[in-house]
Amino acid sequence: MNHSPWGPPVGKGLSEPNLQRGEFSVGYIVLAWLSAYLLATLLAVAFQLLVGSKDLTGDSAPTWVFAIAAFALWIPNVAMLVIVSSRRGTGNFRHDFSFWFRGRDFLGIPIGIASQLILVGIVTWPFRQMFPGAFSNNNIDKRATNLVDAAHGYWIVMLAVIVTIGAPVVEELVFRGFIQGGMQQRFRQTTALLVGAIWFTIIHGNPIEFPGLFAFGIVLGFCFMKTKRLGMSVLAHVAFNATALLLVMIQ
Repeated sequence: MNHSPWGPPVGKGLSEPNLQRGEFSVGYIVLAWLSAYLLATLLAVAFQLLVGSKDLTGDSAPTWVFAIAAFALWIPNVAMLVIVSSRRGTGNFRHDFSFWFRGRDFLGIPIGIASQLILVGIVTWPFRQMFPGAFSNNNIDKRATNLVDAAHGYWIVMLAVIVTIGAPVVEELVFRGFIQGGMQQRFRQTTALLVGAIWFTIIHGNPIEFPGLFAFGIVLGFCFMKTKRLGMSVLAHVAFNATALLLVMIQ
């Protein structure tokens, strides 16, 4: 019998059926995510009122503000996943959201780099031809450029940690581990992949980035679908964000 080239999700001799994850209805997935999103929004608004300046909420905000805003987003989402796992899942966080890594998942690093350097350019090119002003390189890179310009001294390290570690881990847990993983228990895997990619794209909120983010969301979803774990998609996401940050820093 031929073995899958991807191997078992984790552990020597441990096969996929041994890693039963929780099953979540579509309504439950939407409600849980929406609750976390609304709580994160309330925390962001409260922080804005506390700071007392609208100028501190954009991409050009000081890095310490960006860091607090990031944690305000992550904490409700991670708390939501913990609650979902304990109440509707198996109670094992790693099992419920396929949060496993194997050595071959490091293939995600070249996948992420290639996605940033090649894939984004390819899928954005038709839009740049139709709307050269809107889809210029300066506009596409504006968010990352503003974040780098606002980071001074050692704050660039904090920015790098947030962008290249925190964001990829939390986003992959939510969009691939929870949303795509939950959806594929109800629909075909390709449908779940598309739903997760679209959700991932829209939540970033910048239409100029949508083509590249959607294409990369497909790549991340495919990594998760084939490996049945988050390791490769997390590392691809880390490499994707790190490459974008490095490109902006060396410009």
